[in-house]
Amino acid sequence: MNKKKLNALINLLDDPDQMVFEAAEKELLKENNSIISDLEEKWESSYDEMYQERIENLIQDLQFRETKKLMNKWIHSEKNDLLEGFLAVDRFQYPDINLLGIYKKIEKIEKTIWLELNNSLTLLEKTTIINHFIFNINGFSVNHNNLFSPQNCFLNQLLDTKNGNPVSIGIFYTLIARRLGLSAHFADFPKNPLVAIVDRELAKKVHGDDTKTNVLFYINPSNKGSITSRKEIDYHLKKNNYSPTDYFAEPKHDLYFIRRLLESLLESYQSIGYTEKMEKIRELIWLFPE
Repeated sequence: MNKKKLNALINLLDDPDQMVFEAAEKELLKENNSIISDLEEKWESSYDEMYQERIENLIQDLQFRETKKLMNKWIHSEKNDLLEGFLAVDRFQYPDINLLGIYKKIEKIEKTIWLELNNSLTLLEKTTIINHFIFNINGFSVNHNNLFSPQNCFLNQLLDTKNGNPVSIGIFYTLIARRLGLSAHFADFPKNPLVAIVDRELAKKVHGDDTKTNVLFYINPSNKGSITSRKEIDYHLKKNNYSPTDYFAEPKHDLYFIRRLLESLLESYQSIGYTEKMEKIRELIWLFPE
C-alpha cells in the first residue's frame, strides 16, 4: 500500500460513522506489522481519546495476528525448539521483546553452571549442581505470593524477577538442563509439573531390564529441584486415585509443555477478569493438536 492511501485510511479511523471506521479498519488489517510505526506516529500526534483507542486496538490486533502466525509455525515445525516456543508465548504480551537480551541472560546462567560440571559426574550429581545454581545462587522460585499473576508465564519476566509459576519454572529448568547435556522432559504431575531426567540404558540398570520407563528420576522445580524416584511418584498417584499413572508420570512432548504454559496464562487472566486476553489465549491454544 502506498503512503498516501495508508495515511488516508489511518485518518478515517476517527470517523464518527461506524461503517466508515470499520471499512478503514478492515483494509488496514490486510497489511502486515510494517504499518505499526505509522499508526504509532498518528497516535502520538492526536489528542482524541477515541482515535487513540482505535489505533491501540488496531495495533494490538496486528501484533496478535503475528503472534498467532509465529505460534502456528512453531507448532508445525519439525524441531519444536522449546526456547522458541517459550518466546512465542512472550510475544503475546511483549511483541517487541529483546531477544538478544534474553539469549545473553540464558547463556550466562548456562556457562556459569557448565564450569562446575565434568564428565566424571553422574547425572544425579550434575542435577544437584544445576539445582544449586538455579535455585540457590540465582534465586529462581515459584511466586507463591502472587501465583496467578500473568507475569509468571513470560520468560523475560522470569529472568528479570526470578519468579514464575510451576509450569514456567519447569520449562526454564528444562531449557538449562538440556543446554548442559541432560535429557530433560516435562511430566504433567497433577497440580505440580515435574522435570523427568531420561536415559534408557541407565533406567534399565536402575529399574531392571524389564522396565517400561526410561525415566531415571524426577526434579520438582517448585521445591528447589528436589529429586524424586519413580516409585515415590507411582505411590503418590495411586494413593490419590490418579489413573492411568503413566499419563502423569511419563514424559510429554514439548508441544504439551507450551500448551500447558498457555493454559496457565489463561487461568491467570481469568483470575483477574481479563476477558479479551482470555479469548486471544484460547485462540492460541486451539492451534495445538489434541
